[in-house]
Amino acid sequence: MKELDIHLDVFEGPIDLLIHLIRKNNLDIYDIPIAQITSEYLEYLDIMKSLNLEIAGEFLVMASTLMQIKAKLLLPSQVDSETGETGPDPRGRLVNMIEEYQRYKGASKSLEERFASYKDVFYRGSPVFTNEEKFLDLELFVFVEAVKRAFARLPDAVAVEGETYPLEPRIDKILDLLSKKEWVLLDDVFATETARQGVITCFIALLELVKQRRIMARQDEACGEVRIYLRPEPVPAAPAPAEDAAPRDPVQE
Repeated sequence: MKELDIHLDVFEGPIDLLIHLIRKNNLDIYDIPIAQITSEYLEYLDIMKSLNLEIAGEFLVMASTLMQIKAKLLLPSQVDSETGETGPDPRGRLVNMIEEYQRYKGASKSLEERFASYKDVFYRGSPVFTNEEKFLDLELFVFVEAVKRAFARLPDAVAVEGETYPLEPRIDKILDLLSKKEWVLLDDVFATETARQGVITCFIALLELVKQRRIMARQDEACGEVRIYLRPEPVPAAPAPAEDAAPRDPVQE
C-alpha cells in the first residue's frame, strides 16, 4: 500500500509532548525521571513516524537533549572542594525551558479566550453542555497515544501482500458507529482493526472527519477518556416574514 503523508496546519512542539508525558505520569516538573521520560518520548516519535507524521527537526533536537541529560546523570557528580556542594542539576535548563514555555502558552491561551468572549459572532445549532460536561482542549498527542494502545493490542499477524486499506470504508465505519450512539470512545474506533495499516487508516479517517467538521473529539478531564461526537448540523436561519401587501382601494362599481 502506498504510504500516506499527513501534514497538519497546527502541530504541537517537543515541549508540548514533554508536558503531556509529565502530566500523564503525574510527575514533578522539578524532579523529572529523565530515563523514563526519554524512553517514552522516543516511543512517541516512533509512533509518529509510523503514522507518517511530518516530524520537525526540533523534535529530534529535543530527543538529543534528553539523551545528553540522561548521560550526564549517569556520570558521578562533581563536588566543589571548597563548599562541598555538587554541581548544577543537568535537568535545570530543561525545567527552565518548560516553565518559560508554559508561561507564554498560558498568556496566549488567555488572549484567545478574551478574543472568543468579545467577538460579536453567534452560532445557531451549537451543542450545549451542562457543567458536568465541560471539556478541555485536546492535544494531538492524545490521538497518538490512542494509536499506540491500538498497536499494542494487535495480534502478531503477518501482513498479507496486496491487502489494501481504503480510507472511505473507515470514514463510513466511524459515522456508522456515531449513528447508533450519542458518542463513542476514541479507542473503540480502532477496536476492530487487526493490522497496523488499518489502525493508521482509521487515524487518517478521524483527522479527515475533524477537518471536514463532521465530528468533534472531547475530553471531560485531563488524561481522561476521549469521546468522539457527531457535530450537529447547523440550524438553517428562519426565513424573514414577508411584508404585508398594502391594502387595495375597493373597486368602484
